[in-house]
Amino acid sequence: MPAGGRPTVRSRRLGAALKRHRESAGLDQAAAAEAILKSITKVSRLESGHVSASALEVRTLLDRYGVDDADERSRLEALARSSNERGWWLDYQEIVRPGYADHITLESDATYIRSWEPALIPGLLQTPEYAEAIITSGPTFITADRAAELIKVRQERQKRLEAGDVHFTAIIWESAVASLIHEPQLGARQLRRLLESGARQNVTVQLLPAAASKVAGLSGPFVAFSFGVEPNVEAVSVRTVANTTVVESPEDLALYVNVFDQLRSEAMSPEESAGRMRGLLDETLQRMEEES
Repeated sequence: MPAGGRPTVRSRRLGAALKRHRESAGLDQAAAAEAILKSITKVSRLESGHVSASALEVRTLLDRYGVDDADERSRLEALARSSNERGWWLDYQEIVRPGYADHITLESDATYIRSWEPALIPGLLQTPEYAEAIITSGPTFITADRAAELIKVRQERQKRLEAGDVHFTAIIWESAVASLIHEPQLGARQLRRLLESGARQNVTVQLLPAAASKVAGLSGPFVAFSFGVEPNVEAVSVRTVANTTVVESPEDLALYVNVFDQLRSEAMSPEESAGRMRGLLDETLQRMEEES
């Protein structure tokens, strides 16, 4: 059972997928319960994510639902096995809030990640210095020790990009990147990180022109996650001042997909974006020379 009875993002994803396959097969919960020799209540709680299914139960249900896709079966069985696994981020549970932990769980499982940032550099692309500046400038006081731990969490998260086992697309409002020139030392390092990251085969960095304010105003920052071979969005993480929430309803997901598509259509190409960032880096280095 998920810790404390609270559905985890993994158990919710598994439950939602099993429910979708059951409904596609035209079966009710009673038929599912009969297949795994459990009660209808068990199936209901499984589909809501309040309890976890074993890999054997998942295999049995998928057989009953007529799901033959090998990739889908493998994905859901793996999700069942990992739904209660301890993630590395739990070593930082004193500083990682539940919403942030959900975000990291999604991030660690995803095959495709799409990020929109209107004001900051995405966490997966931040240098330690930039991360420290953002963490310590927040609305609440954070000690130096706690800030150092949060920076470690960011660096741990970035290992998936470095390993190349996830496709990451970041759209950043140009204004957020242009502002880096006002802190030359920090900005130069961060601009280099953006250029280095964007050169990776699994990473795409695009800037939304500063003039595209109407499109930029469509949404605050969010991250969309896909978990299969195809980049179909299955969850979106939304960050606010107070917390991080996960959006999973199909209707809401469709809205975020549409917003991201609009942002991407208005953004500079990866090549144009890299050229703009190189220009900003040159300007930043020139400022450093003038100040030295």
